[in-house]
Amino acid sequence: MSNNKTIEHTGIVKKMDNNSIIVGIIKNSGCASCQAKESCNVSDVEEKEIEIRNFENDFSIGEQVKVYFSESLGFRALFLGYVLPFLIVFIVLIVLTGAGADEGLSGLLALGSLAPYYLIIFIVKNKLKKTFSFSIKKLIHRDLFESIEQYN
Repeated sequence: MSNNKTIEHTGIVKKMDNNSIIVGIIKNSGCASCQAKESCNVSDVEEKEIEIRNFENDFSIGEQVKVYFSESLGFRALFLGYVLPFLIVFIVLIVLTGAGADEGLSGLLALGSLAPYYLIIFIVKNKLKKTFSFSIKKLIHRDLFESIEQYN
């Protein structure tokens, strides 16, 4: 059995079609103590909609479900979204300043160095969507009871 930790949220199926399900995730009090809250945008808003493309069971609109995401993928997303862009800006700024370029110009070029990075991210976004996909499962009665207890 895999020891892969997951980030789980309870949600409600909002919309469905043949290829995807839109689930509304409701922020709960558990987000405040979650170790992965920095890499999870769900803790920022009261309700967030998530699109799920990989699902096997039949779901119905209004059904309560559990949405989960691998914790390791969450840290990878954090790296691609925050750490790597910071490193790019920092390295370009240090190299240009060390080469004797004007500080203002170095700062502008360092910020401009993010344009190719985000262009590459935009080009490979479909591949990233497949890599960073949420999964969904039906709530069993025990999970449903636990999620109701969280809201009380």
